[in-house]
Amino acid sequence: MPASFSWRVWPALVLLLFPSTVAAEESSLLEGWNDVWLFRFLVNMLGYSTIIIPGYLLISYFKRTNYLETGSGVCFPFIKTCVFGSESKTGLLDDVSVSTRNEGDSGSSVKQVIKLIFCAAGLQVSYLTWGVLQERVMTRSYGATTPEDEGEKFKDSQFLVFMNRILALTVSGLWCILFKQPRHGAPMYKYSFASLSNIMSSWCQYEALKYISFPTQVLAKASKVIPVMLMGKIVSHKSYEYWEYFTAVLISVGVSMFLLSSTPSKHPSTVTTFSGIVILVGYIVFDSFTSNWQDNLFKYKMSSVQMMFGVNLFSCLFTIGSLLEQGAFFDSLAFMTRHSEFAFHAVLLSVCSACGQLFIFYTINQFGAAVFTIIMTLRQAIAILLSCFLYGHAVTIVGGFGVAVVFLALFLRVYARSRMKSGRRAPQPQGQKV
Repeated sequence: MPASFSWRVWPALVLLLFPSTVAAEESSLLEGWNDVWLFRFLVNMLGYSTIIIPGYLLISYFKRTNYLETGSGVCFPFIKTCVFGSESKTGLLDDVSVSTRNEGDSGSSVKQVIKLIFCAAGLQVSYLTWGVLQERVMTRSYGATTPEDEGEKFKDSQFLVFMNRILALTVSGLWCILFKQPRHGAPMYKYSFASLSNIMSSWCQYEALKYISFPTQVLAKASKVIPVMLMGKIVSHKSYEYWEYFTAVLISVGVSMFLLSSTPSKHPSTVTTFSGIVILVGYIVFDSFTSNWQDNLFKYKMSSVQMMFGVNLFSCLFTIGSLLEQGAFFDSLAFMTRHSEFAFHAVLLSVCSACGQLFIFYTINQFGAAVFTIIMTLRQAIAILLSCFLYGHAVTIVGGFGVAVVFLALFLRVYARSRMKSGRRAPQPQGQKV
């Protein structure tokens, strides 16, 4: 009895006599868990679930009670837009995109060349700057005054995702107000699926840089063709040509050569680790789901900018809710006030991301997906060279050959796709000649 009594009383006495010591131990334990990426991932998902579960229950209730026919009042238009929409699927009808593209095709060749240079320069500047800043923010410290001073690192990837999304939401919202858009028909809640996967893919993208080098991340993003094809079969039941499978295998071989030949750098943030590979796989899976779900959403009559607005709206809702629940929002703002350089980098990162999305839509509307893919493939190659130059990443001869194989496969995909499209248009003029 005395032994059990002392076993119960001692912790209480320690807590009463040394409360600050116990609080410090709990704080250090929590900080230790915060350094584990899987713990942060689960906490983020828990935060999103506090919004998703009530939303799911409300949507189920409105559909079960046939609210579209029985509902009325001030909230009826809002609930109808969010839950039901117009429910009219009209195929891939992006009226704004089609009209803009047709106008671009009828212009003079000189004007088209100027437009192409403008698009290529805009994409390269936006995303090369974005890539350099992304690596700077996630792998380097702020506030170091001397070489011996380690400074302070920013750790919350979710806050950076929120910064990117809030600016993209503002830009796309202004675009929808200033320029005529098709009448919106999709239920708003359907954007939440693409939004959640987009948030998680962006979070994985930032988080992975804590464990792997930027060139490794770029190559992994280039190889997402493979899971996109898998997701296409699963989600959209798509079929693919033999050359698509061939180039997918080439990409896999090139990425494997690069990863297996990489030598660890002295800097700890550039060492390829198992955690980094797992996070990259998560990025590729989430991103593949996002693109395929957005393809399905385009079956409603909407423009690309409307899609951008809808996805970013839910992204802001999810991220700000999770950040506030964790108390990380104000911690990140405090970090920004302590380090003005980080504040500048975070804002510029968001500006580049938002401008880059607009350049993507404009380029595809004017010149099509093939030209856009070539520009972005070149951007990935330049990004690897730029990262190696600025941050000192070492690439072996075998690794360099692997990089070349990956980009060769990507250009082969563009060439084969353009040949296939021209082959489909070929029979009509041949018939006229005969």
